[in-house]
Amino acid sequence: MVSSEFARTAVGIIGNVIALILFLSPVPTFIQIVKKRTVEQFSPVPYLATFINCGVWVLYGLPVVHPHSFLVITINGTGLLIETVYLLLFLIYCDRKQRIKMLLIIAGELVFLGVLSALVLTVAHSTKVRSDIVGSIAIVGNIMMYASPLSVMKLVITTKSVEYMPFFLSLFSMLNGISWTIYALIRFDPYIVIPNGLGSLLGITQLILYATFYKSTQRQLAERKANAEMGLAETGTQMGPTKVNNVGQAHNEYP
Repeated sequence: MVSSEFARTAVGIIGNVIALILFLSPVPTFIQIVKKRTVEQFSPVPYLATFINCGVWVLYGLPVVHPHSFLVITINGTGLLIETVYLLLFLIYCDRKQRIKMLLIIAGELVFLGVLSALVLTVAHSTKVRSDIVGSIAIVGNIMMYASPLSVMKLVITTKSVEYMPFFLSLFSMLNGISWTIYALIRFDPYIVIPNGLGSLLGITQLILYATFYKSTQRQLAERKANAEMGLAETGTQMGPTKVNNVGQAHNEYP
């Protein structure tokens, strides 16, 4: 019979893999940003929220805070590095106003992590107290990470387009929430169950929105492409007579 500890470790490893795919799912989005050299209407909120969330969970998984949580540290430490790269790319390609706002938020998040770490490791004198403090904050951080696409979901409903809501980010957000909910239920950990259970529901909601507005998005993209091609055709037509007239003028001036 499989022990609960083995099952928990196995689910945790699966959760690590899914979470890694979740962290890497925005790569196509950032390839597009780099190629176009602009962030367009993509929001930095999900990446700012995930950055602070990973930082808090790394602290939570430390042996001096919450023992036997190595798998929590590995994936969130990796996520912290990946989100740092995303934020740097966003800072490079966003406008000056947005860049200043992002820098202030990032600075605030780093100060918060530093102060939280210092207080927890010096004031709290047992792993239970430390786990309770950091775990409670981690719940808020995780909910922020899962809820961060709400602004994008509002844009989707308003524009009836999922162009700026990456499908794979929504899919793996849901799968990540489900896997970590199962992980935390095997050896009950409310600080992991609560936010990831909510994350599962939000991920499902995003996928429902994607299915609802996928066809309308394709129509909008097709119309935009047709309008662009029509504009090029009209420009070409206007340039044609101009060239002929210029030639005609040249012949008149130099018979």
